[in-house]
Amino acid sequence: MSTGVREQVGRTFASFSVRNYTYFFIGALVSNIGLWMGRTAQDWMVLTQLTDHSSSALGYVTALQFLPIVLLGPTMGAVADRWSKQTLLYWTQSLLALNAMALFILDATGVIQLWHVMVIAFVQGAISALDNPARQSFVPEMVPMRLVPNAIGLNSAQFNSARLLGPGIGGLLIAAVGIPACLLINALSFAAVIISLVLMDRSSLTPAPTRRGKGAVREGVRYVSHRPDILVPMVIVFMLGTFGMNFQITNALMATKVFGKGPGEYGLLGSIMAVGTLVAALLAARRAHPRLRTLLIPMAGFAIFTTALGLAPGYGVYAVTLIPVGLCALTVMTTANATVQLASDPDVRGRVMALYMAIFQGGTPIGAPIIGWIGDTWGPRWTLLIGAIATGITVIGVLLFIRFHDRMRMTIEAGWPPRMGLLPMNPQHR
Repeated sequence: MSTGVREQVGRTFASFSVRNYTYFFIGALVSNIGLWMGRTAQDWMVLTQLTDHSSSALGYVTALQFLPIVLLGPTMGAVADRWSKQTLLYWTQSLLALNAMALFILDATGVIQLWHVMVIAFVQGAISALDNPARQSFVPEMVPMRLVPNAIGLNSAQFNSARLLGPGIGGLLIAAVGIPACLLINALSFAAVIISLVLMDRSSLTPAPTRRGKGAVREGVRYVSHRPDILVPMVIVFMLGTFGMNFQITNALMATKVFGKGPGEYGLLGSIMAVGTLVAALLAARRAHPRLRTLLIPMAGFAIFTTALGLAPGYGVYAVTLIPVGLCALTVMTTANATVQLASDPDVRGRVMALYMAIFQGGTPIGAPIIGWIGDTWGPRWTLLIGAIATGITVIGVLLFIRFHDRMRMTIEAGWPPRMGLLPMNPQHR
């Protein structure tokens, strides 16, 4: 292996030099494989076992899973800034395991009903409202600040490696032995994260300062409202999460209602899409700094390729087109995440990341029922085309916002891809 190649590989996997982060990465990888298997099984259960392929029902279940993140996210972010992230993760991962086990028991005993799934989805969302900001803001405590973009990229790589394996294995397992096996594996997989937390060396962590006293939530909201460099990526991920990232619904509808496929082919779509997201995650791990162009250009690409998805003539074309869609989507998400984390002060990072996750995942309770209704009313293809239109408009809106905002100025340098950046600008200099 040449010196240049070794340097590239070393830069891509630099965070693995930190033992605590390596433990956490492995635990999260195992857990997320189980998560994607469980999510595939849950969606297939709702569509084929509990309803007659109702996209509205699947949309409601998805919405309930993310609604608590909107309602509780900012408050839970304040909790994450108040307590040890490692201790909080012990509790949240244990509670998520118990919640997943309840779904398995209900299905295995044959008493499962749609309202059971809805309640369990809501409880999962409530626990995740605390788990998300604690987990996101825990990354800078495990690695030096210079490695934060790399660690975020590798986190996305492990999540999408799991997404590559989980749905495919889940689909095959459903076809071979049934839904309960996937649900049980998901429940047991949370133990991997708990074990990784136990193995960590606490003395090597660099905990952020804890925030005490009242007004923590208002302080976090006020902090973000005065930071347009944080608001821009938040708006982008809100629109992407609300109208674009509904593949939990759209893939299921396209596989079953348009292409007439079974659980194996449905699960395979998630794995194929993960090829693109995994490539994007590995590329993100190599970037030293997030850039504006890696937000806007991939967002525009997402709109274009999602339009192609909505017009795909057959299952094969649809499946292949998911690769660039996944690449564009994940590039936007990792860049936005790194931008927000690096721009936030350590003492408010938990609250900022809670708002970030509330905005990103919290758009789902709005978008999922709308997308589900569109699927039932206009047909599955429009669930994708509406997402493409909304994300395309977002790119134009962000460019106009930057152009006319008093404290922001966009710079563009020649070349391909064009180099784009944001500079602070004094209003009197406009």
